[in-house]
Amino acid sequence: MMSLQRAGQVWRRLDVTLRDLPLGALFLVASFLPGLRGHGTQVGDLPTRPFDALAVVALALECLSLVVRRRWPVVCLALVASGFALDQLCGYHSAAGTTLPVALISAGCHLEQRRRTTVVLLSVAYVPLAIALARLGSGGETATEFVTFYLTLALAWGAGAWLRSTRAAEAARHERVAAETRTAERIRIARELHDVVTHHVTAMVVQAEAARYLTAAPERLEQSLTAVSDTGRSALTDLRHLLDLLNPGHGTDHGTDHGTGHGVGPAEPTQARTPAVGRVLTLVEQTRRAGQPVDFTERGTPPASTGSADLVAYRVVQEALTNALKYAHGSRTSVQVQRGEREITVEVSTDGTGSRATAVAAGSGRGLAGLRERVDVLGGDFSAGCGPDGGFTVRARIPADGTS
Repeated sequence: MMSLQRAGQVWRRLDVTLRDLPLGALFLVASFLPGLRGHGTQVGDLPTRPFDALAVVALALECLSLVVRRRWPVVCLALVASGFALDQLCGYHSAAGTTLPVALISAGCHLEQRRRTTVVLLSVAYVPLAIALARLGSGGETATEFVTFYLTLALAWGAGAWLRSTRAAEAARHERVAAETRTAERIRIARELHDVVTHHVTAMVVQAEAARYLTAAPERLEQSLTAVSDTGRSALTDLRHLLDLLNPGHGTDHGTDHGTGHGVGPAEPTQARTPAVGRVLTLVEQTRRAGQPVDFTERGTPPASTGSADLVAYRVVQEALTNALKYAHGSRTSVQVQRGEREITVEVSTDGTGSRATAVAAGSGRGLAGLRERVDVLGGDFSAGCGPDGGFTVRARIPADGTS
């Protein structure tokens, strides 16, 4: 099997003229077979005559010209048509006459320019050939039969043109799919960057602002600056995860972080590329250090494999806590995660009245829209909005076996 695959790869790497040579050789050999001699294509009513030196010329024009049928389709068609005319006018009626429809199909498929001109010239050239065959024959061939043969040739050209249009449509479809894939990938990368950068930078800004008022309390100031540093390291870790998705070989040399030379600090141990629901507690602790009171409840036992559901659940909590930290800082927030065999349910609610809840809803359009798309892809349900008590609640039900 492997040898056949290698042979196929070698064959596809050959020049098209070499790949077309066996076809022409096959027609040439078939023309000399005793059982096929004189039983080929016959237009007109000329008697069949045996092969001579001129027959070899006609056969060479008809058969060997096929080696350039894809590289120079017009040249191939002209040579094959000339050989076919000589074949019919001399009465050889060889099996090589079948190459004319083959050349027409190839020209209709591969000819790039002056297609209409080629069709007109071939049609005009057919007229004197038909007249000559009618005069040289015994009169048994009617005009209807000449027209029928012309329509057969036109059908061969039409088949080639159909193949050409089909290939063009397939190429356009592949290009469209590739463009859509690139666009979707850019959107996915932008969404990941939004989730990672917005959450961590928001936490760092809030923590840094709080540190300005702690200069009289060195211990609390040190704790606040440590929280900023930890948040920065978490941001770098998540960014490394994203870079690993884009470039799997990034940052894998000896398991170290190449950015340590810039004062970032030692690299963290290698973690899974996809954040799990178990890391939601890390998000909660980080948000608490930023001054946001958060109640966290986690129930259930996750199945052995949850596909992409873990990552989506993580992003739901991350985006909801980021919005609460930015637009409802200081308001009590509740995070509830329920994990089951078939689905993961996440609910994040923030207390507030009127203006605060409205700010959370208005200021998180991009992130919430991205979350809705993530959940919809996995076949889940997502909702976000203000409650009757003035708070803001984000809910998501994510199938645990969803993959994306």
